[in-house]
Amino acid sequence: MKRPRLMGIALLVLSAFTGTLAFRLATPAIAFYTRDILRASMLSVSIVSMSFVIARAFSSILGGLILERGKKLVYIGAVAMMLNGFAVQLYPLTSSWAQVAGIKLLNGFLNGLGWPTAQFVIAVTTPSEIRARVTSVYFFFGSIASLLGNYVYAYTVRWGLGGQMWISSAFFILTSLIMVGSYVLLSEWIIPRRPKSPGNERTALDPKRILIIASLMAVIVAFTSGEITYVYVSEALGLNRETTAMLIGWAGFLAALLSYGASWMADIGSERRTVTMTTILAAVSPVLAGIKTAPTVFLGIFLALFAFQSFRPISRKVLASYHRSSLAIGGVNGVQNLSTFFGGMIFGLTYSLGELHGVVTLNIALLSFLPVSLALLWETVKLKEEGNGPKPSVPKLL
Repeated sequence: MKRPRLMGIALLVLSAFTGTLAFRLATPAIAFYTRDILRASMLSVSIVSMSFVIARAFSSILGGLILERGKKLVYIGAVAMMLNGFAVQLYPLTSSWAQVAGIKLLNGFLNGLGWPTAQFVIAVTTPSEIRARVTSVYFFFGSIASLLGNYVYAYTVRWGLGGQMWISSAFFILTSLIMVGSYVLLSEWIIPRRPKSPGNERTALDPKRILIIASLMAVIVAFTSGEITYVYVSEALGLNRETTAMLIGWAGFLAALLSYGASWMADIGSERRTVTMTTILAAVSPVLAGIKTAPTVFLGIFLALFAFQSFRPISRKVLASYHRSSLAIGGVNGVQNLSTFFGGMIFGLTYSLGELHGVVTLNIALLSFLPVSLALLWETVKLKEEGNGPKPSVPKLL
């Protein structure tokens, strides 16, 4: 691999670390500010989280379409990340959860331009034989930053929201500069759209099946997404804010660390087996997390994060083979975010239903994901059946 190419990929991996650190510091800070200071209901907290997600869904697709017009437009993603640094300064000025949700919409739109662009660049500029593993390393560095971001939050609680947002701003701006450097180095290998060549687009998995599984999985693991996770864990287990943030950070870090093994399996030709494993784990995760004990809650969160983080590199590897790869990767980001929005709203709407008490105490909001879990398991059955036939070529996704 040429040195500029290697350095560009390394910088992009570094941007995953700095950008996620900025985001993960802000997430618990905004969660507890909205719940404890602004006295928002759990449904309102869900709306705050899902405002970010729904905006990111649409801008992810928009970013993919824009990028098809020319590879120089990748710099829009870097500009969006810099604007995030200014947007987070608005949170301390809010006086209602609706205002917080409005800023979250802006953050989500900017993130939808920034992160899918980075994921597209790292997928198409990495050699195909190591693509899943490199993409996994990219996400893993994000998970290290997620853990560190939760610790930074825990140790800066006394700074208040204003002080914490200054740290977040600094890392968002640094991320933007790193992205610019990476895109300059990787410019030679960035190809947003290639001539259609069906004979060269054969993959081990049907991309349509990948999109369906991505959608269902995102609905289920929505309970691990954003502010609602921190509030649920804190209230279900009676933990303080600092402990909650650190434990969720560790769950994400360990999930990312182990997900590299799944990416290695995918790169050596076991994509179908890896996807089957991740779909089963994602399907059972909300049931485990719904049992109100510390071990089951964190095991459920860990399995959901592990399944999702193991699945993401595989889905990007498959879709990078599509001739409209920038749109395909932006599209899967959009689909996942729309599904996360749907799942998050289910969780918020059903949270007030309380719990079922028996041998164990079960959270009704998490049990409400059971129909989606069953649908995901059914997709696993169909995935196994497809494994007996020839490898599918990439169909028209969009």
